Amino acid sequence: MNTTLRTVFLASALAVSLSTPAWASGLMDSIKSQAAETLGGGASTSSQSGSALGSLGGAAGLGSALGLPSIGGDTAGNAAGVLQYCIQNKYLGGGDASSVKDQLLNKVGLGSPQQQQQDSSYQQGVAGLLSGSDGSSFDLSKLQSDLKDKACDYVLDNASSLL
Repeated sequence: MNTTLRTVFLASALAVSLSTPAWASGLMDSIKSQAAETLGGGASTSSQSGSALGSLGGAAGLGSALGLPSIGGDTAGNAAGVLQYCIQNKYLGGGDASSVKDQLLNKVGLGSPQQQQQDSSYQQGVAGLLSGSDGSSFDLSKLQSDLKDKACDYVLDNASSLL
């Protein structure tokens, strides 16, 4: 089976397994291991039974696996909003995330609460909708809780690089 077809197959299997109860832990472990190998994260040695993507090579690997859009300078306001969403819902600790969020807001001229209320991109982020540089978007609220933690880490990692 060629690499592209195999990747599509594994991503599809992973998506199905994330949307249904984990009724067969052996199947989940097998899918995690194959997805990690295919996506460049190496073989899965994680014993995290609660996280279907616990071993995909960190936030960047998860971002690719979930189809999270890339974050660029033109989406900094939205990324700040998503960080606010993550902080409010306790998917990220307040310290570093709040600092990055505040720096991003100042960088894009959204330092005051009134400016933040008027910016639709920031408000979409606060609602959990991540917008990508390429115009794509991803609704974090549709993820399971343990994946939201990892998606928020992805946003924090990428937003930090915009400063």
